Amino acid sequence: MAVIWQMPALALCPTPDRLAMVGVRNVVDGDTLRLVDGRSVRLIGINAPELARRGRPGEPLAEAARRRLAALVRESGGVVGLRPGREPRDKYGRTLAQVYGRSGDNLAARLLSEGLGFRVAVAPNVSQVACQRQAEKAARKAGRGIWRDAPVQKASALRRSGFALVGGKVSDVRRTRQSIRIEMDDSLVVQVPARLLHSFPSSFTSGLKGRHLEVRGWVLDRSRSARLKRGEKRWLLPLTDASMLEWIGSKKL
Repeated sequence: MAVIWQMPALALCPTPDRLAMVGVRNVVDGDTLRLVDGRSVRLIGINAPELARRGRPGEPLAEAARRRLAALVRESGGVVGLRPGREPRDKYGRTLAQVYGRSGDNLAARLLSEGLGFRVAVAPNVSQVACQRQAEKAARKAGRGIWRDAPVQKASALRRSGFALVGGKVSDVRRTRQSIRIEMDDSLVVQVPARLLHSFPSSFTSGLKGRHLEVRGWVLDRSRSARLKRGEKRWLLPLTDASMLEWIGSKKL
């Protein structure tokens, strides 16, 4: 049965031609590898639950995600193929890449299809968004892994910074020269930067107020910095790709 529900992830994320295979030294967590050449590689397309560190408890399924990624690497003979993103490194110096097993399967899509992480997209590294979205959708529909419970938080229930999947009603929309700012439940501001506006329909903001949205990304607590001005909301979620925002209901982007 496992083979059957993994097939969409494999079929929709084709392996690039002439992909060089590299050795893996160890699996750091559910979305990070360390290679034998010393590089750390962050899998594009997935944000796995966080392991315990620095006194902070581990998130549910964090260890399961790490073990599963390690098993996929073993199945691939301890080597993986890398297709670096258009933006090749993150702020921590890690290589950003789509990662493939020897059999040709996209490892992020495999983990997403098993409910062992959330799909994420950070422009410009968004070439596999469609297939990874389908992989997550299959897991969500079947209630696998993280989708067995209800991981969507209400905007009004946010209590800490970090990655979150948030649902809420649009209470206000403001357009500036630099961005569109969408306020949800009078609690969270979703910031759509100017560089992403081309990804949205020109009528995007029309009728947006009062609609329900689901957004995902890394929430910032502005109360911990001087950036929070009087009257502004504490929580800010800068959007990293148009696919990180979805309508709840019939309207599509």
